[in-house]
Amino acid sequence: MGDAFLSRRMFMLGAGALALDGCAAQSSGPALGFFPTVGGNYAADYGPRVDDGRSIPGLDLTTVDPALLRQDVLYIGPYRPGTVIVSVPERRLYLVQPGGRALRYAVGVGRTEALDFKGSAIIGRKAEWPRWIPTPWMISTMPRYAAYAGGMDGGLGNPLGARALYLYRDGRDTYFRLHGTNEPDTIGQPVSSGCIRLFNQDIIDLYNRVPVGAPVMVLQG
Repeated sequence: MGDAFLSRRMFMLGAGALALDGCAAQSSGPALGFFPTVGGNYAADYGPRVDDGRSIPGLDLTTVDPALLRQDVLYIGPYRPGTVIVSVPERRLYLVQPGGRALRYAVGVGRTEALDFKGSAIIGRKAEWPRWIPTPWMISTMPRYAAYAGGMDGGLGNPLGARALYLYRDGRDTYFRLHGTNEPDTIGQPVSSGCIRLFNQDIIDLYNRVPVGAPVMVLQG
Protein backbone atom coordinates (compact mmCIF):
# COMPACT_ATOMS: atom_id res chain seq x y z
CA MET A 1 0.00 0.00 0.00
CA GLY A 2 1.20 3.51 -0.78
CA ASP A 3 2.54 6.03 1.67
CA ALA A 4 -0.61 8.14 1.29
CA PHE A 5 -2.72 5.20 2.45
CA LEU A 6 -0.64 4.59 5.56
CA SER A 7 0.13 8.19 6.40
CA ARG A 8 -0.97 9.38 9.83
CA ARG A 9 -1.07 13.05 8.91
CA MET A 10 -4.20 14.99 9.80
CA PHE A 11 -6.64 15.95 7.07
CA MET A 12 -7.96 19.36 8.06
CA LEU A 13 -11.41 20.19 6.76
CA GLY A 14 -13.20 23.49 7.10
CA ALA A 15 -16.35 22.87 9.10
CA GLY A 16 -18.30 26.07 8.61
CA ALA A 17 -22.00 25.48 8.13
CA LEU A 18 -22.76 27.20 4.83
CA ALA A 19 -26.22 28.35 3.80
CA LEU A 20 -27.70 26.67 0.75
CA ASP A 21 -29.30 29.84 -0.62
CA GLY A 22 -25.90 31.39 -1.37
CA CYS A 23 -26.73 34.62 0.47
CA ALA A 24 -25.18 33.97 3.86
CA ALA A 25 -21.51 34.61 4.49
CA GLN A 26 -19.28 31.68 5.30
CA SER A 27 -18.67 31.22 9.00
CA SER A 28 -15.63 29.58 10.49
CA GLY A 29 -15.93 26.58 12.76
CA PRO A 30 -13.92 23.89 14.48
CA ALA A 31 -11.63 21.83 12.30
CA LEU A 32 -12.06 18.11 11.76
CA GLY A 33 -9.21 15.64 12.10
CA PHE A 34 -9.25 12.25 10.39
CA PHE A 35 -6.32 9.90 10.97
CA PRO A 36 -6.16 6.80 8.73
CA THR A 37 -5.76 3.68 10.82
CA VAL A 38 -7.36 0.34 10.01
CA GLY A 39 -8.26 -1.21 6.66
CA GLY A 40 -10.89 -3.85 6.04
CA ASN A 41 -11.38 -7.31 4.61
CA TYR A 42 -11.28 -5.93 1.10
CA ALA A 43 -11.67 -9.22 -0.74
CA ALA A 44 -14.98 -9.77 1.05
CA ASP A 45 -16.05 -6.11 1.14
CA TYR A 46 -15.53 -5.53 -2.58
CA GLY A 47 -16.11 -8.97 -4.04
CA PRO A 48 -18.99 -9.89 -6.36
CA ARG A 49 -22.45 -10.22 -4.86
CA VAL A 50 -26.04 -10.81 -5.83
CA ASP A 51 -28.43 -8.11 -4.68
CA ASP A 52 -32.16 -8.34 -5.35
CA GLY A 53 -31.47 -10.74 -8.20
CA ARG A 54 -28.82 -8.50 -9.77
CA SER A 55 -25.18 -9.61 -9.96
CA ILE A 56 -22.88 -6.77 -8.89
CA PRO A 57 -19.34 -7.31 -10.23
CA GLY A 58 -16.50 -7.32 -7.76
CA LEU A 59 -13.72 -4.76 -7.96
CA ASP A 60 -10.38 -5.79 -9.40
CA LEU A 61 -8.30 -4.98 -6.34
CA THR A 62 -5.07 -5.28 -8.35
CA THR A 63 -6.00 -2.12 -10.25
CA VAL A 64 -7.74 -0.07 -7.51
CA ASP A 65 -5.74 2.39 -5.40
CA PRO A 66 -6.05 1.07 -1.81
CA ALA A 67 -6.62 4.66 -0.64
CA LEU A 68 -10.02 4.52 -2.36
CA LEU A 69 -11.25 1.56 -0.31
CA ARG A 70 -13.43 1.85 2.77
CA GLN A 71 -11.43 2.45 5.92
CA ASP A 72 -11.94 2.83 9.65
CA VAL A 73 -10.27 6.03 10.88
CA LEU A 74 -9.81 8.01 14.06
CA TYR A 75 -12.02 11.11 14.23
CA ILE A 76 -11.72 14.40 16.12
CA GLY A 77 -14.50 16.91 15.51
CA PRO A 78 -17.82 18.41 16.58
CA TYR A 79 -20.28 16.11 14.80
CA ARG A 80 -22.13 13.40 16.68
CA PRO A 81 -22.14 9.70 15.75
CA GLY A 82 -24.43 8.97 12.84
CA THR A 83 -23.54 12.18 10.97
CA VAL A 84 -22.53 11.87 7.34
CA ILE A 85 -19.78 14.33 6.37
CA VAL A 86 -19.04 14.88 2.68
CA SER A 87 -15.71 16.58 1.98
CA VAL A 88 -16.07 17.69 -1.64
CA PRO A 89 -12.45 18.93 -2.12
CA GLU A 90 -11.04 15.77 -0.56
CA ARG A 91 -13.47 13.51 -2.49
CA ARG A 92 -14.21 11.55 0.64
CA LEU A 93 -17.30 10.82 2.70
CA TYR A 94 -17.19 10.09 6.42
CA LEU A 95 -19.77 8.41 8.65
CA VAL A 96 -19.05 9.40 12.26
CA GLN A 97 -19.00 6.43 14.65
CA PRO A 98 -19.05 6.25 18.47
CA GLY A 99 -15.80 6.36 20.38
CA GLY A 100 -13.95 8.92 18.26
CA ARG A 101 -13.97 6.96 15.02
CA ALA A 102 -15.41 7.29 11.52
CA LEU A 103 -15.83 5.19 8.41
CA ARG A 104 -14.22 6.77 5.37
CA TYR A 105 -15.46 6.18 1.82
CA ALA A 106 -13.99 7.49 -1.44
CA VAL A 107 -16.43 9.31 -3.73
CA GLY A 108 -16.67 10.71 -7.22
CA VAL A 109 -17.76 14.34 -7.30
CA GLY A 110 -19.99 15.81 -10.01
CA ARG A 111 -18.49 18.97 -11.48
CA THR A 112 -21.74 20.94 -11.35
CA GLU A 113 -24.23 19.52 -8.87
CA ALA A 114 -21.72 18.71 -6.14
CA LEU A 115 -20.00 22.09 -6.36
CA ASP A 116 -23.32 23.93 -6.07
CA PHE A 117 -24.33 22.31 -2.77
CA LYS A 118 -22.96 23.00 0.70
CA GLY A 119 -24.08 23.03 4.29
CA SER A 120 -26.43 20.88 6.32
CA ALA A 121 -29.21 18.54 5.28
CA ILE A 122 -30.76 15.24 6.31
CA ILE A 123 -31.31 11.93 4.60
CA GLY A 124 -34.94 12.45 3.58
CA ARG A 125 -35.42 9.31 1.53
CA LYS A 126 -33.63 6.08 0.64
CA ALA A 127 -34.09 3.86 -2.40
CA GLU A 128 -32.79 0.48 -3.52
CA TRP A 129 -31.96 0.25 -7.22
CA PRO A 130 -33.41 3.73 -7.73
CA ARG A 131 -35.02 5.07 -10.87
CA TRP A 132 -32.94 7.74 -12.62
CA ILE A 133 -34.21 10.83 -14.44
CA PRO A 134 -31.55 13.06 -16.05
CA THR A 135 -31.79 16.76 -15.30
CA PRO A 136 -32.47 19.28 -18.09
CA TRP A 137 -28.86 20.47 -17.76
CA MET A 138 -27.56 16.94 -18.27
CA ILE A 139 -29.74 16.48 -21.34
CA SER A 140 -28.61 19.81 -22.82
CA THR A 141 -24.92 19.05 -22.29
CA MET A 142 -25.09 15.33 -23.08
CA PRO A 143 -27.82 14.87 -25.72
CA ARG A 144 -27.61 11.08 -25.50
CA TYR A 145 -29.47 11.36 -22.18
CA ALA A 146 -32.55 12.70 -23.99
CA ALA A 147 -33.57 9.09 -24.59
CA TYR A 148 -34.07 8.77 -20.83
CA ALA A 149 -36.02 11.99 -20.26
CA GLY A 150 -38.89 9.86 -19.01
CA GLY A 151 -36.63 8.02 -16.60
CA MET A 152 -34.61 4.81 -16.45
CA ASP A 153 -35.59 1.89 -14.25
CA GLY A 154 -33.12 0.70 -11.64
CA GLY A 155 -30.51 -1.80 -12.71
CA LEU A 156 -26.85 -2.43 -13.38
CA GLY A 157 -26.82 0.08 -16.26
CA ASN A 158 -28.50 2.84 -14.23
CA PRO A 159 -26.12 5.73 -13.35
CA LEU A 160 -27.44 5.83 -9.76
CA GLY A 161 -26.22 2.32 -9.10
CA ALA A 162 -27.50 0.02 -6.39
CA ARG A 163 -28.70 2.57 -3.84
CA ALA A 164 -29.47 6.27 -3.45
CA LEU A 165 -29.74 8.51 -0.40
CA TYR A 166 -31.72 11.70 -1.10
CA LEU A 167 -30.78 14.85 0.80
CA TYR A 168 -33.56 17.09 2.08
CA ARG A 169 -33.59 20.45 3.81
CA ASP A 170 -36.57 22.09 5.51
CA GLY A 171 -38.71 19.20 4.31
CA ARG A 172 -37.80 19.71 0.65
CA ASP A 173 -35.75 17.63 -1.75
CA THR A 174 -32.46 19.40 -2.51
CA TYR A 175 -31.88 17.22 -5.61
CA PHE A 176 -28.51 16.32 -4.13
CA ARG A 177 -27.91 12.58 -3.88
CA LEU A 178 -25.43 10.11 -2.50
CA HIS A 179 -25.58 7.13 -4.82
CA GLY A 180 -23.83 4.19 -6.41
CA THR A 181 -22.35 4.06 -9.88
CA ASN A 182 -21.96 1.84 -12.91
CA GLU A 183 -18.57 3.50 -13.55
CA PRO A 184 -16.33 2.45 -10.64
CA ASP A 185 -13.26 3.95 -12.31
CA THR A 186 -14.68 7.44 -11.62
CA ILE A 187 -14.44 7.08 -7.84
CA GLY A 188 -11.99 9.60 -6.41
CA GLN A 189 -12.35 11.78 -9.51
CA PRO A 190 -14.21 14.90 -10.64
CA VAL A 191 -16.83 13.53 -13.02
CA SER A 192 -18.97 15.04 -15.75
CA SER A 193 -22.31 14.90 -13.98
CA GLY A 194 -24.13 13.62 -10.92
CA CYS A 195 -23.78 14.44 -7.26
CA ILE A 196 -21.74 12.21 -4.95
CA ARG A 197 -21.16 8.66 -6.21
CA LEU A 198 -19.64 5.69 -4.38
CA PHE A 199 -18.67 2.16 -5.35
CA ASN A 200 -21.83 0.06 -5.36
CA GLN A 201 -20.39 -2.02 -2.51
CA ASP A 202 -19.84 1.16 -0.49
CA ILE A 203 -23.24 2.74 -1.11
CA ILE A 204 -24.88 -0.53 -0.02
CA ASP A 205 -22.77 -0.48 3.15
CA LEU A 206 -23.64 3.17 3.83
CA TYR A 207 -27.33 2.60 3.02
CA ASN A 208 -27.48 -0.19 5.60
CA ARG A 209 -25.89 1.98 8.29
CA VAL A 210 -27.71 5.30 7.79
CA PRO A 211 -31.42 5.76 8.60
CA VAL A 212 -33.84 8.27 7.15
CA GLY A 213 -33.44 11.47 9.17
CA ALA A 214 -29.68 11.12 9.63
CA PRO A 215 -27.83 14.49 9.57
CA VAL A 216 -25.51 15.34 6.68
CA MET A 217 -22.89 18.07 6.38
CA VAL A 218 -21.42 18.91 2.96
CA LEU A 219 -18.12 20.78 3.14
CA GLN A 220 -16.75 22.69 0.16
CA GLY A 221 -13.43 23.83 1.61
